[in-house]
Amino acid sequence: MEILKTAAAGTLESSDCMVTVEPGQGICLDLSSSVMNQYGRQIKATVLETLERLGVENASVTVVDKGALDCTLKARVECAVYRSCDASASNIPWGGAVR
Repeated sequence: MEILKTAAAGTLESSDCMVTVEPGQGICLDLSSSVMNQYGRQIKATVLETLERLGVENASVTVVDKGALDCTLKARVECAVYRSCDASASNIPWGGAVR
């Protein structure tokens, strides 16, 4: 999936995260989290796995995490990616059904 424009999903509320994707070369991940010391590696792995599953190869991704669960991280990354390619208005099978 190709990132066409800047798009974001999420909030900065507790137990949520804000994910912003932009066109880029390769995958560049900028991660900040209130629980970085405890869960930083898991957050990074979740974001990168979701991007790989969606077929994103070139993107600059910024994640500001406020203690979101993995399922929330995945949902925010999916939504931001779909918004960036104007696919969010289509009939998308959300929740990992896209392969």
